[in-house]
Amino acid sequence: MSLSVAAILGISPKNLQRSDLLNFINQNDLKRITFHYTAGDGRLKQLIIPINSMNYAERILAAGERVDGSSLFKGMVGTSSSDLYVVPVYASAFIDPFDDKGICFLCRFLDKDEKLAEFCPDNILMKAADSLREKHNYDLWALGELEFYLIGDQEDELYPMPPQGGYHASGPFSRYIEVVKEILEIIAGITSHVKYGHSEVGTIRNIESQNETLNGKYAEQFEVEFLPAPIEWAADYLSLAKYVVRQVAAQYDLLATFAPKLESGFAGTGLHFHVELLQDNNNVMTNENGELSTVAKQAIGGLLRYAPSLTAFGNTIAASHLRLVPGQESPTSLFWSDFNRAALIRVPLGWRHGEDMASVINHRLKDRYISPFKRQTVELRSADGSAFIHLMLAGMTMGIQYGLDHGDVCLKLANKRRIRQGENPNEDIPELPPTCYQSAQFLKEESELYTDLIPSYIIDHVCALLEAEGDETLAAELDKLSDDDRSAKVQEIMHRSIHVA
Repeated sequence: MSLSVAAILGISPKNLQRSDLLNFINQNDLKRITFHYTAGDGRLKQLIIPINSMNYAERILAAGERVDGSSLFKGMVGTSSSDLYVVPVYASAFIDPFDDKGICFLCRFLDKDEKLAEFCPDNILMKAADSLREKHNYDLWALGELEFYLIGDQEDELYPMPPQGGYHASGPFSRYIEVVKEILEIIAGITSHVKYGHSEVGTIRNIESQNETLNGKYAEQFEVEFLPAPIEWAADYLSLAKYVVRQVAAQYDLLATFAPKLESGFAGTGLHFHVELLQDNNNVMTNENGELSTVAKQAIGGLLRYAPSLTAFGNTIAASHLRLVPGQESPTSLFWSDFNRAALIRVPLGWRHGEDMASVINHRLKDRYISPFKRQTVELRSADGSAFIHLMLAGMTMGIQYGLDHGDVCLKLANKRRIRQGENPNEDIPELPPTCYQSAQFLKEESELYTDLIPSYIIDHVCALLEAEGDETLAAELDKLSDDDRSAKVQEIMHRSIHVA
């Protein structure tokens, strides 16, 4: 079921005209226009505009509307200069999946001078992508792996799943798989960029919590993985997806959470990002021998260089660092590897020798498949559900550009930090920051890596948020507590930000 207006009309999204949209609104007797935009807290916001007349609809689609930037970006800008315009991106138009008389748009923010507002994370990401493109003639595409838990009441379990045993579970063992099918249908209908969805590892039979919303509940983990898209669109798709996940869950009286950790010893909620560099629409991550290209290794080196400070954008609450522990398929050290899921940067399988896998299994197959493109990506595995998605992807883009700007240095760094299959990281490989406080210090000390595109007051704001988590001495404090008190404290930290981002 396509919800994309461009797909319904059979028009390339980039060629959608205002007249196309007005005709669509008129012919389908739509009553409302909803503007969506991602605010400073990482959540998708909305402005609902009644279609009083077609003249009014035309005016709104042309002019956008005014919003209060000091409320949307609280702490980033002052009230004295906070007015912003939200202006629709026509290519994003989609039928509102929760209102059959509504049409929705993603928007960009313009300032009083009618230019892209410099402090808005989506604009920062666009500028970062443009900078990479202009300097190196590469397009950067990305996809996200969006993990989340669905939480509901305990029920009689005829088909119980074991703890940590939910990976790719099917019904009836996966209790909420039908809910996820609905989520997938809506996100795919809006974006046309969903690769797949599945049950993830985490299954918590009985949550213990001081938070009454969670205590005694059943939780099941899922993942939606996207197809690659231009990096600015990849960020928007993730913001939209979070909105859809929560909306659908609420309709089933379920709680959806992207919190990085729910229970000690159970799978945390990551938000992994895959990236690929394209030139003239061709993936350049591998060479003619199907091996990782020099450009890809330079990009890895750049990401390794930026990784400690990137945690300031990707791991934003104290619970984030309760997820980044050994033994939980989450990274703790600054190395990269093929296939190793404990690596900070992983090089996954990429169909390096073509995609005609079916011929290996189906021996009498007459048809052959020739792929029109390569699919190799590299995956950064540190971020979690608390991430400031647009800032995180902007920082990754800057890191990759740094890798290309300093090619030999970053290639050397990548070669030094590669851990091959069967090897273990040595003592010379540094660790990721263990706290939000340490992440903030890295970002402060290395702010010059970002301030060409991210204003210094945004850096200061992010650092202040991280330091407010108060985890500078958390490890020492936990060590002083009894086992029961330590468990209660950790639980409180994990559950106080259940609606993060």
